[in-house]
Amino acid sequence: MKVALLGPVAWRTPPKHYGPWEQVTSTIAEGLAARGIDVTLFATLDSITAAKLEGVCAEGYAEASGVDGRICEALHVAHALGRSAEFDVVHNHLDWLPLAFAEHCRAPLLTTIHGFSGRGILPAYLNASASHFVSISNADRAPELRYLATVYHGIDLEALPLSPLGGDALVAFGRIHPHKGTALAIDIARRAGRRLVICGIVQDERYFREQVLPHVDGDRVSYLGSVGPGRRAQVLGAAAALLHPISFAEPFGLSVVEAMACGTPVVAYPLGSMPEVIDEGVTGFLASGVEAAAAAVERAVTLDRSAIRQVAERRFGAARMVDEYLALYRRLSAS
Repeated sequence: MKVALLGPVAWRTPPKHYGPWEQVTSTIAEGLAARGIDVTLFATLDSITAAKLEGVCAEGYAEASGVDGRICEALHVAHALGRSAEFDVVHNHLDWLPLAFAEHCRAPLLTTIHGFSGRGILPAYLNASASHFVSISNADRAPELRYLATVYHGIDLEALPLSPLGGDALVAFGRIHPHKGTALAIDIARRAGRRLVICGIVQDERYFREQVLPHVDGDRVSYLGSVGPGRRAQVLGAAAALLHPISFAEPFGLSVVEAMACGTPVVAYPLGSMPEVIDEGVTGFLASGVEAAAAAVERAVTLDRSAIRQVAERRFGAARMVDEYLALYRRLSAS
């Protein structure tokens, strides 16, 4: 079987720091290559992979100055679809743009929908009758679309070992943006009487400057910037709990399951996929509002970290994700 993975090109695959879509695409590529599958990764040319690498973009457009991301993506998609006849299946991780040209794909096209940026892009999916869709959680399904399956993201469990003891501080790990509730996490940690470590790229400069930075003192609240894969296990494993007070229907939440892999419990607002991802009372708690979340912290830190790790291994390992996608590839190539 010959598989093409059409990855995003905002960041390198795998990302140096931020890039969840790139990270998932990388995990699939490496898992397929390890199984002996003939896989070609269409990504930025500085990407690192055991698969065959193809592309037209030297580096991620989010990391390069003076580069138009729209042009990069258009050229990238054109290059990959122009090669599509060489493959048994093309697996799209680049959102809606390839769907606009799905009729030009000469192999079965599978699209993992990593999340809708808004209802405005739905017509691109509705008009793409040539593509089959996968959701990353049941909560993120659009009622207008038909889906082939739901496949939860998988993570490299070896890179995120169990930290049996954890630490005393809480951690907020993700984009600095109102959607992620970084300022809410500061309030929750204060009410819980615990220190907070914040990690993530600044995606909303004004929000960071006005609602986050004034509280950063290097003691009660610390900001480590964007933490890449090399430090992720250390930071997440050293936490007493992960705070995830999101204000939007998050499609999945990689940092949530990465924390679980380290044995770190999660306290999250019950929006989007969180009720699916968190086994309440086992891997963490769902709470609405800062007061309820602060109270949930003290219950969360009593949870068995080894049991949390075991759930992560069973539900969110990379091998499980790759197996499920491989089954879908075989199903599509045989139809």
